[in-house]
Amino acid sequence: MNYTSTRDSSLRVTAQEAIVQGIAPDGGLFVPVEMPSLTEEDLAALSGMTYTQRAVWVLSRFLTDWTAEELAAAVEAAYGERFEEGDPAPLSRLEEGKYLLELWHGPTCAFKDMALQLLPKLLPAAAKKSGCREEIVILVATSGDTGKAALEGFMDVPGTRILVFYPQEGVSRMQKRQMTTQRGDNVAVTGIRGNFDDAQTGVKAIFGDEELAAELREKGFSLSSANSINWGRLVPQIVYYISAYCQLLADGEIAAGEQVNFCVPTGNFGNILAGYYAKQMGLPVKRFLCASNRNNVLTDFIATGRYDRNRAFFTTTSPSMDILISSNLERLLYLLTGKNDAETREKMDSLRRTGVYQLDQRELSALQEEFSGGCCDDRQAADTIRQTFERYSYLCDPHTAVAVKVWEDYRKETGDGTKTVILSTASPYKFADTVLAALGQPVPEDDFDRLEALEKLSGLPAPAALTGLKDAPCRFPEVCGAGEMGERVRKFLGQREAQ
Repeated sequence: MNYTSTRDSSLRVTAQEAIVQGIAPDGGLFVPVEMPSLTEEDLAALSGMTYTQRAVWVLSRFLTDWTAEELAAAVEAAYGERFEEGDPAPLSRLEEGKYLLELWHGPTCAFKDMALQLLPKLLPAAAKKSGCREEIVILVATSGDTGKAALEGFMDVPGTRILVFYPQEGVSRMQKRQMTTQRGDNVAVTGIRGNFDDAQTGVKAIFGDEELAAELREKGFSLSSANSINWGRLVPQIVYYISAYCQLLADGEIAAGEQVNFCVPTGNFGNILAGYYAKQMGLPVKRFLCASNRNNVLTDFIATGRYDRNRAFFTTTSPSMDILISSNLERLLYLLTGKNDAETREKMDSLRRTGVYQLDQRELSALQEEFSGGCCDDRQAADTIRQTFERYSYLCDPHTAVAVKVWEDYRKETGDGTKTVILSTASPYKFADTVLAALGQPVPEDDFDRLEALEKLSGLPAPAALTGLKDAPCRFPEVCGAGEMGERVRKFLGQREAQ
C-alpha cells in the first residue's frame, strides 16, 4: 500500500517511508491512497481471534512492507509482557447497549500505550528497510499521556533518541512525575512555558526548519515523530475499534452487520479519526460522538463547520484534551474535500495565518452525517464520575467521564438507542485527586496517599506502574520557553554526542 500527503496528492511513499518521516515534506500528513476493505465475512472470522491476532490482520492491510511474521513478532512484543494479563483492550458492559472499551491496561495506564508500545517496534525496522542510516530522533509534544507512553516505548531502543516537550503547568502531577522520572539512556524531557498548542506548534516548526534538518543530517540524525501525526501512531488505533466490534459479536451482544456508535473523548482528533478509518474500511458504525471538555473547539466545528482556535484556553481536570489545534483533523478535511489537496492546503494555511477556516455546505453535511459533537465541563465530569460509581460500582477517570456525559446528553436529545461503545482512555488512578474529590472524599496532599485512598474506596489495587514511582528520582527538571525548543533539541543531541 502507498501513502500520499494531505497537501500534495501526487506524492507517493511506502508505509515504511511514511512512518520514518512522520510528517510529509510539505508539512502535510500521510494518508493511505486507498482504504483496504473489511467485509462481514472478515468480521465473523476476526471475532474468533485474540486481540493480537486481530491486530496482525488489520496491520497487514496497511503495512504491506512487512511480512505477516514480522508483524506478528512486533505485535507480540508490544502487547505481551508490557500489558496486564489477558486482553489488552477489554470491554466492560455497564448495562444493555452501553459498553466501556478499556484502553489503559498498558505500562503507562493510558490509551496511548496501544500505539506507542507498537510504534517503537515498527520504526527502527522501517528505517532499516528504507535504507535510513541516520540515528532516528523522536520529537514529541504531549498534553500528558503521549509523552510518557512514547518515552516508555522508545526507552533504550537501539538507533533512536527521544525528546518530549510538555506544558509545565498543563499536566497532572502524576503525569509530570511519570515523565520527569523516566528511565533510559536515550531519553530527555523538557517542560515549556506555555500550553500544549505551543508545544505542538513548536515541534512542527522544528520539523519545518530546513536549516536545522540539514545541520542534524550532517551529524547523522534524522527527525521523526511519535505524535499521532505519524501514521505509525494512528494505524494501531484502528485495530481496537475493529476488535471491540468483533468482541461484541463474539459475546453475542450484537448481530452480524448490526451498527454501533462509538463515543470518544478527544482533543487532537487522532483517536476518533482511527475509528472513522475503520468505518471507511467497512466497520458497521452508525455515528461517532466526539466528546470535548471545556476546550470545545471541536464541538463548535461539528455544529457549524467553522474551526476557530481564537478563543480562551482552559486548564481542566481532563488535561489530555486541553487542545485548541487538533492536528489530525487535517486528515479528515482531506476526505471531506474529496481528497482535494489544494483545498486542504488552503484551509490549513488559513488556520496558520488567521486561526480560522470554514467548511462549505457540502463538506459540513458530510461531516454531520458521520459525527455528532458534545462537551462537558469539570463539574459535569465530576458528577458523572460519582454517578457512574454509585450506579455501577465502576470508577472512571475524568476523560472517560467527559465521554460518558456526552453520550448521555446525545441519547436524551436524539432518542438514538443504538448500542454504544464509550472509549475509556486512562486509569482513574492517574487522576486520583480529581476522582476522590468527585466522590466527596478527602484528597491527601501526597500523590501516593491519594492512590492508597482510592484503593481503599474502590477495593481495586492501584497499578504498579504508578505506585512504583514513589521513590523514583526526578531526572528532567528542565523548563524552556516555546521559542527555545529548537535550541533544546541541539543541546540534547550535543549532550548525547559528548557521552
